[in-house]
Amino acid sequence: MSTAISVRGIEKSYKDLRVLRGVDFEVEKGSIFALLGSNGAGKTTMVRILSTLLKADAGTATVQGHDVATDPLKVREAISLTGQFAAVDEILTGRENLVLVAKLRHLANPGEVADRLLATFRLTDAGGRKVGTYSGGMRRRLDIAMSLVGDPEVIYLDEPTTGLDPEARIEVWDVVKKLAGSGTTVLLTTQYLDEAEQLADRIAILHEGRIIANGTLAELKALLPAAKVEYVEKQPTLEEIFLTLIGPSAAQKEDAA
Repeated sequence: MSTAISVRGIEKSYKDLRVLRGVDFEVEKGSIFALLGSNGAGKTTMVRILSTLLKADAGTATVQGHDVATDPLKVREAISLTGQFAAVDEILTGRENLVLVAKLRHLANPGEVADRLLATFRLTDAGGRKVGTYSGGMRRRLDIAMSLVGDPEVIYLDEPTTGLDPEARIEVWDVVKKLAGSGTTVLLTTQYLDEAEQLADRIAILHEGRIIANGTLAELKALLPAAKVEYVEKQPTLEEIFLTLIGPSAAQKEDAA
């Protein structure tokens, strides 16, 4: 597969604080690539550089073959960014938010674009409601839908499930899987191990400004000693208990139907 994102030797410092210390990785087109790391590891700084919002001190990065430093306009045309907090207008309805973005992008038939995305993200019934009445999961799904106006080739999701409850997190995971299934390249930053495990085709672990491991989940597991076979009583996790007690969400019922 061809490369959508290529990062070579990226460095970034804020005065005396070295945030990125020579980062290298590649993301294949149509894949989900997780940049996994704790708070302060440099994940958001890396995304800001790849979004042309921040200049690196050293190294090179290309997106869809365009250099982020020398050809930022072409990079911006190819990408979309969803930050850690939903960038939606609470006074407008869900549909009005989407129509507004479509108009700003000078797209033909903004109403049709909005209706298609509302249907894709299972928000048609809520499309006429003000976003201020939406749940956290619905806001995040709308936020991602707004990022897809104009059909970007690459989307950056910077910790997309921060602050969401377990049910809403699963809803967002389903959306991300569908994005990759449609051919969109997804760069996902997260501090949640289970999120990277559930979603990513490849995982890079960013620690103290450096990539210390990069591979598929199977390749990363192979870095540790072989597992011992033991017979233990498996206890349900709290998340499994929670989801079992509340039952399937309306979105999951819709998918089942």
